[in-house]
Amino acid sequence: MHSPEERRILLDVAAASIRHGLETGRPLPIRLEDYPESLREPGATFVTLNIAGQLRGCIGSLEARRPLVEDVAENAFAAAFRDPRFPPLRPEEYPRLEYHISILNPPEPMTVTSEADLLQQLRPGVDGLVLIEGTRRATFLPSVWEQLPDPRQFLAHLKMKAGLPADYWSDSLRFERYTVEEFGG
Repeated sequence: MHSPEERRILLDVAAASIRHGLETGRPLPIRLEDYPESLREPGATFVTLNIAGQLRGCIGSLEARRPLVEDVAENAFAAAFRDPRFPPLRPEEYPRLEYHISILNPPEPMTVTSEADLLQQLRPGVDGLVLIEGTRRATFLPSVWEQLPDPRQFLAHLKMKAGLPADYWSDSLRFERYTVEEFGG
């Protein structure tokens, strides 16, 4: 868990990266030496943007491949300007943005024998889930349980997000679950 101060720094970096993106078309460049050691460690994050409680963008990383503070800056920029579900953020929207950051704990592979077995193992409200089928990959953060509290619906929508039919099942399907540290501002 990160301290309230570290969380505030990350939220400020997300806002600054979007502001920088509006001005330059690029994410905020991060000087790692300007940040606490804990924020320079590798981390995987999702940055979710809302306006008046409605989704405005969400982009993230499933694997920790860059420093946490840099991951937040890149994902905040991408959520604002590169989420294919939305047009790029307009300057007049910036003051109304609500920021939500999810720091992912490393995913753990799940061993499942059937869809019923998977549904039994899922922990609603706790687990984020990654579905992998060949080259297809999709994830839902634990916060998606708020909209899809039924495990069967949660899984069906995740399959559709991956471009598969809601009732699809195959022995080659793989799943990983993860938990997150979530905060917003």
